[in-house]
Amino acid sequence: MTGTTATARARAPRAGRRGDQRREGAWGWLFVSPMVLILGLFLVLPILMALWVSLLHWDGQSNPFSGDADFVGLDNYRTLFTQDGLDRTLFATALRNNAYYVLLTVPLQTGLALGLALIVNQKLLRARGALRTTFFFPSVTSSIAVSTVFLFLFQGSGAVNSLLSWIGVKGPNWFADPRGVLSLILGGLGIIDPERPAGMLADHSFMGLSWFEWLSGPSIAMCTIILLAVWTTSGTFMLIFLAALQDIPRELEESAALEGVNRRQLLRYVTLPALRPVLFLVLTLGLISTWQVFDQVYVMGQGAPGNTTLTPAFLSYSAGFDNSDFGQGAAIAFVLLALILCLTAFQRWALRERGAREGSRR
Repeated sequence: MTGTTATARARAPRAGRRGDQRREGAWGWLFVSPMVLILGLFLVLPILMALWVSLLHWDGQSNPFSGDADFVGLDNYRTLFTQDGLDRTLFATALRNNAYYVLLTVPLQTGLALGLALIVNQKLLRARGALRTTFFFPSVTSSIAVSTVFLFLFQGSGAVNSLLSWIGVKGPNWFADPRGVLSLILGGLGIIDPERPAGMLADHSFMGLSWFEWLSGPSIAMCTIILLAVWTTSGTFMLIFLAALQDIPRELEESAALEGVNRRQLLRYVTLPALRPVLFLVLTLGLISTWQVFDQVYVMGQGAPGNTTLTPAFLSYSAGFDNSDFGQGAAIAFVLLALILCLTAFQRWALRERGAREGSRR
C-alpha cells in the first residue's frame, strides 16, 4: 500500500504539469491565431494559387479555377528545361546572368559591409555617427532613383567615362556593351578569340547555350548593375555587422592583446569566429535578394543589351505581363523559389559542417 501511494503521489504532479502545458499551448495558439490566419490568407493561399497557375496555360483574362483555363500539367516546366526553343534559351540566359550577379555581388557586398563596420566601430575614430549615416544613406534611397542616377553616370558621355579619360582610359558604352568580361580578359591574354571561339567551348552546349556563352562572364552592362547593388546594400549589412561587433565581449579583445596578438590575428581568430552566426545571416539575405533582383534590371535595361542583363525574376514578369503567359511566368517563379531554397540549405549545411569540424578539433 505504501509503494502504491508513493507512485500515485509521483504521478499526480506529472499529470498536473502536463495539464498546465496543454493549457499554455492552447493559450499560445489562441494569441498567435490572428497572425497565423493573416499569413495563411495573404501568403500561403496566394502561393498555392500561383502553384496552380503554373500548371495552366492562362492569359490572365479569365478565372484560373474555371474551365476556361487550359490545364497543361508540367508542360510549362518542360518548356524551360527539356524542350528546345526560345523559351529555354532565354531561361538559361537568365540563369547564367543571375549566377554571375550572385557570385560577384554577395562576396563584394559582404566584404565591403564588414570592412565599413570595422572602420566605424573604432573607439578613437572621430565623427563616427556621421560616417555611419553616410555609409547607410544609399540603402534608404529609392532603388529606382539610384538606378536612374547610375544611368546618367555610366552613359557614353557620362561622368564615369569623363573621369576615366583624365587618366587616359577610354570607357565603354556601359549599358550598350554585351561583351562578357571574362571573355575580354582571356581574349586580351591571347588565350581565346572572343569573336570566333573554337574547340570544345563552341562545339558543346547546355540548355541551348554553348559553353563559351556560359563561361564568358557577366557583360559590362551587368557589371554596372553589380556595382549599383553593392553600393546600395552594403550600408544595411554594415549595420548588422556593427551590432554584432559591439556585442563581442571586450574581455576577449583584452585577453588577445595581453597575448601579443596583432590586428590581423585578432580579426582572424577572435572577431570572425564571433561573427559566424551573423555572417551566415548576411550571406543568406544577400543570396536571397540577389536571386530576386528585378527593379534595377527593369529600370536599367530590361534585359538589354542582347539579353545580358536578363534575370529569372524579370523573365517571369515579362512572360506574364508582356506575353500574357502567366502559367510560364509562375513556373519560372517556382523554379527560382526551389533554387533559392536549395542554395540556402546548402549554405547552412556548409557553415554547420565547418563549425562542427572546428569543434571536433578542439
